[in-house]
Amino acid sequence: MIKAAIVGYGNIGRFALEALDKAPDMECAGIVRRSGSAEGIPELQGRRVCSDIRELGKVDVAILSTPSRKVQENAQKYLAMGICTVDSFDIHSEIWNLRTALDRSAKEGRAASIISAGWDPGTDSVIRALLSGMAPQGVTYTNFGPGRSMGHSVVAKSVPGVRDALSMTLPAGKGVHDRKVYVELEPGADFEAVSAAIKSDPYFVNDRTDVEQVPSVEAVNSLMHGVNLVREGASGITEGQKMEFNMRINNPALTGQVLVMAARAVVKQAPGCYTMIEVPLIDYLPGDRESLVRSLV
Repeated sequence: MIKAAIVGYGNIGRFALEALDKAPDMECAGIVRRSGSAEGIPELQGRRVCSDIRELGKVDVAILSTPSRKVQENAQKYLAMGICTVDSFDIHSEIWNLRTALDRSAKEGRAASIISAGWDPGTDSVIRALLSGMAPQGVTYTNFGPGRSMGHSVVAKSVPGVRDALSMTLPAGKGVHDRKVYVELEPGADFEAVSAAIKSDPYFVNDRTDVEQVPSVEAVNSLMHGVNLVREGASGITEGQKMEFNMRINNPALTGQVLVMAARAVVKQAPGCYTMIEVPLIDYLPGDRESLVRSLV
């Protein structure tokens, strides 16, 4: 059994725990939280909860369910202990830099790391790679939503004066997106200053973003999201090839499931850092190789 610890316990951590409990070849070694306590969280009662992963004994892999901007420091800490890591880092433009940094840390700690293991980046990246191979000359459009972006919501919520926030991704077509951000403010907060801070953040600066103040974010909350992937191009000299992939999903539930897939795969890799497209697909799945080949090929 692969022993996995969940680091952080927000939406993604909760769904990762549910996926981990369903995995036939894995078990939860415990939950790592800053408070070190399960107080006020019914589903964690009876679980091992701590503030230091070393209190859990043997841990094969740490599932990092922390904000993207905390991934590098957390991953480097655990890799230095010889513990493999997986994360759902979602800042596309910084993925290669993170991979480079964690590759050094992983090799020094003789452990492995799989980064950006969510659904996008993550499983959608694998699909994009397959479609690119099927139609090498062409273009791929990735259209998200409409739905909640967890990374953007976390960033908006971190702006001073914001009590709660929800960032919705609205597809405009051909891979272009708009952002609709709902904010619930702390008493006395300046809405114009909050709006300007959100729009200037690197998460939002390249998209058309509309910020709206609401009395309650919970009243407009949604965990649903989705994607429409389209590849148009040529196979050899044959033009007019068009492939399409669609899904509509609960965002944190799928992210948690993909993290557990990656946690299974990462312990099978040589020391170093990988993205999902660099790992054999079969390593993500439970079961023996012969059964998987017989049932899936």
